[in-house]
Amino acid sequence: MRVSVRTRQDVVIADPELFLAAARQACRELNPDADEEAVAEEVRDVHDAVFTLLERHGGLAASLLEPQVLPRQDGLSAAGEIMRIVLDDPMPLKDYGCFLPEDPFALPPGA
Repeated sequence: MRVSVRTRQDVVIADPELFLAAARQACRELNPDADEEAVAEEVRDVHDAVFTLLERHGGLAASLLEPQVLPRQDGLSAAGEIMRIVLDDPMPLKDYGCFLPEDPFALPPGA
């Protein structure tokens, strides 16, 4: 049996400076030997920050970073999260090799 999990997490960057600071802190936690210059180079923009926070915390939309603190201390405002589980997707991603389908998140017919 194959199981495919498709997840969408939406957030709004409510405080860009706080958001980048949270991402750089996550980078320091992931790389304790990195100096400030290396951390600043690693987290330069929104893409870098999102990937760093995902790597460190596993998600963005849920209050994973500061679950008991409002407003959140990462500069983000959760805007929704949804997950879809598909059983026996006829073509798992590994079968595509290095040429992914046009929309790897599309649901198979009948799902």
